Amino acid sequence: MAISATAPGAAPPGRYRRCGNWTVLPTTYLASIVILGVTVVPLLFVFVDGFRSTPQINNSATGLPHPWVWTNYGTILRGAPFWEFLGNSALIAAVATGLAVVLGSMAAFALSRYAFRGRELFYNLFISGLLFPIGIAALPLFLLLQRIGLLDSQLGVALPEAAFSLPITMLILRPFMRAIPGDLEDAALVDGATRLRFFAQILLPLCKPALVTVSLLAFVTSWNQFLLPLLVFTTQSKYTLPLGVATYQSTYSSNTAVILAFTALAAVPALAVFVFAERYLVAGAAGAVKG
Repeated sequence: MAISATAPGAAPPGRYRRCGNWTVLPTTYLASIVILGVTVVPLLFVFVDGFRSTPQINNSATGLPHPWVWTNYGTILRGAPFWEFLGNSALIAAVATGLAVVLGSMAAFALSRYAFRGRELFYNLFISGLLFPIGIAALPLFLLLQRIGLLDSQLGVALPEAAFSLPITMLILRPFMRAIPGDLEDAALVDGATRLRFFAQILLPLCKPALVTVSLLAFVTSWNQFLLPLLVFTTQSKYTLPLGVATYQSTYSSNTAVILAFTALAAVPALAVFVFAERYLVAGAAGAVKG
């Protein structure tokens, strides 16, 4: 006769797991619902209120459109300022992201695959940039850009944005590159590959999740930047979307529905990029933590 290994009066292991699920899962779902409500619901109201008229919004801030007003979005999409602001934001974000990823990956390669005196000091110097928000450097940065002639220039916004994206780029890329086995690099060198070729053709493809992650973070950070373009630009035709939203609010302050429609359209490109690259963002963050 088989003898049970379970002590008298003790519940089977499976029962503990089931009880644990009954207590943990509802808490997890409740926390997810709360976070979803705090982050997503206000954004949905912005999109929905763009289909309402200003009198409807004044009567009920949380109501549904009745009737639906389609002219708000149509007016913005047919107007030149929105597309001008969109093009400026896309150009600046692309340049800032490209510089941050290219320079950050090269620096991460040197600080992860080479051993030299002061390596950790250089790395800590890079990472310390996370402690200094761009607002602290606003005045010296303005004076520097003025001295080198980059005020009212799109490059004068893209370069500082790339510089402020380098710390998080280094923080994510270096662990990924350090996790690549050294034997793989030795084999590539034996086969005749140079270190530059190993970096470009072997190491970077293996770090694809991390590269997508840092690209996404740099792009979204640049896209949402408000203070730096406000300091640099004086010509309205060079404004980015965040500045365009502020300009639109001051111009059409009495038309709340149009302002909400403009704000919703300004958020669409960043949301689309984030949704497209979300799975890479999770993989890149997990790899950085493991490294």
